[in-house]
Amino acid sequence: MDRRPTNHRLGGLAVAAAGAAGPLTTPLVTGAIVVAGLYLGRDLLVPLALAVILAFVLAPVARLLTRAGLGQVPAVLLAVLAGVGVLVGIGVVVLTQLASLAVEAGHYASNLQAKLARLRLAELLAQAEHALEGLGGSFGIQPGALQPAPATANGASPLEVLARFLGPVLAPLATAGIVVVFALFILLYRADLRDRLIRLAGVRDLHRTVGALDDAAYRLSRLFLAQLMLNAGFGVFIAAGLWLAGLPGAVLWGILAALMRFVPFVGTFVAVVPPLLLALAADPGWTLAICVVVLFAVGEPAMGQIAEPLVFGRSAGLSPLSVIVAATFWTFMWGPIGLLLATPMTVGLVVVGRHVPKLEFLDVMLGDRPPLKPEESFYQRALDGDADGLVAQARQALRAGTSLATWHDEVALRGLALAEADWSREVMEPARLAVVRQQVETLLDELAETPPAEGRKWPEAWTVEGAVLCVAGRGRLDDLAAAIAAQALRHDGFGALALPGDALEGEPDARLDPARVRICVLSVLEEGSSAAAVRYFLRRLHRYLPEVPVAVALWHAAPGSAMLAELRAEDGGAATLVTSLGEVVAFCHATADQAPPRPAHPLQAARA
Repeated sequence: MDRRPTNHRLGGLAVAAAGAAGPLTTPLVTGAIVVAGLYLGRDLLVPLALAVILAFVLAPVARLLTRAGLGQVPAVLLAVLAGVGVLVGIGVVVLTQLASLAVEAGHYASNLQAKLARLRLAELLAQAEHALEGLGGSFGIQPGALQPAPATANGASPLEVLARFLGPVLAPLATAGIVVVFALFILLYRADLRDRLIRLAGVRDLHRTVGALDDAAYRLSRLFLAQLMLNAGFGVFIAAGLWLAGLPGAVLWGILAALMRFVPFVGTFVAVVPPLLLALAADPGWTLAICVVVLFAVGEPAMGQIAEPLVFGRSAGLSPLSVIVAATFWTFMWGPIGLLLATPMTVGLVVVGRHVPKLEFLDVMLGDRPPLKPEESFYQRALDGDADGLVAQARQALRAGTSLATWHDEVALRGLALAEADWSREVMEPARLAVVRQQVETLLDELAETPPAEGRKWPEAWTVEGAVLCVAGRGRLDDLAAAIAAQALRHDGFGALALPGDALEGEPDARLDPARVRICVLSVLEEGSSAAAVRYFLRRLHRYLPEVPVAVALWHAAPGSAMLAELRAEDGGAATLVTSLGEVVAFCHATADQAPPRPAHPLQAARA
């Protein structure tokens, strides 16, 4: 038996499997290499990241000094010196405050012990210790094993003691020096660095790339500087309030509060703990501790709900999930410094992703913009059978000031076009299509109660039911598109009515009344129909309504649509071609304004 076809088939399956695994393996390997590089190179990357953020903060200052008449080098040097001076001043204040608190530590400890004694916490701790010893005995642990081991004498030499003392001091100073040097060179050579980034991004679309990078750098500078000023203002507010309340070290706790506001979600809770403990220890009563809690409870919501929205707009551009993930990731990578840098670096990545097309995935993954377009969200909810979600989406847009016709045009009709395209490509099952139809019909029923728009009043001949006919084409969803168009036109004051395409077959439908109908709109979704089918429907309409203007609505057809071009070439003016609901409304308005008076319909005569 010849088994070569089977071997060829197996070989083809192996190649297909390898090809399927390749696109997934490459990003995983690349991501693993990047994460490993971030972790192993943290000693170099942390100062570099700090320097980049410092450069973004100082760039507007250097730019202002340059515009004031200073050269680039003096402006950059002066801006960096000013930044270093501020940081050194903050460091001196922190050390002074810590020294003052250390002097009073004994007095504060006695107050705290007296307060704990009144709370009888010592008895609770003794009972807990006794319970732990009993639990340890059941596992064979000796009672004294839980006590800390006594300290042993250390015969270290003076040089070793000096090295142990200076090591923790010199390491941060060395890191600070590296940060300052990096920031200085970034500011001095920012044009050269920008050109190198442009080269990496590609020079095929040079104008767009340059504009994107310049705009991203400008936005990041403003964002970081604004965030720094807001957090500094929060620190000043906390320091002033604590000083007025009489808490020792008020400036220190204000600096801590300003720094911790860079840490998302938990930063303020961390910042309130030290001053709260100090208030409990410094004040024999509870008034000072209550003042600390109230101060933070008022200041943080005011910053988050009033000050930041006024400066940043709606938000800083980050989704809550991305903030949590970024804080966790950068803390794991770089420790406490990573926690402080998490939000600024993530904001920077989002801004770059919004302006550099090749990095757009950063904005999608980390930004607060909706991941799906409104029409895609519409289609997704219809597929899921979420009629309530469709109604909520529509009503939210209407409350925001969007007209019903605009929402139907930009969201509902585009969503139906996506569904029709999937059905035409045979990637949607009939059962799923039935679910989509049911959800859209439910939506239209809910929106039927929407009050009509306030606008001009049309003559009675245009408001009678059936004055504007929206006839469905041959596609599976053309009838829903016609119903959507009719609802939008009724909301605008016209007597619009949706008709199925079958109304043009067989015996004439009573609604195809030339004395009643003023306009006819043929509703077609491009993927579900053809130019030949449209011409067939036009012939039927002209047979039943020879004097009625007809508009062919090829909903949201692309400018390069072959079907649209064919209809324009062969129509010969028999119908008006439109591609949006806004054009249909405009066509109805223009026709109603220009139409000569026609004999009244019998129903209107009977009313008279």
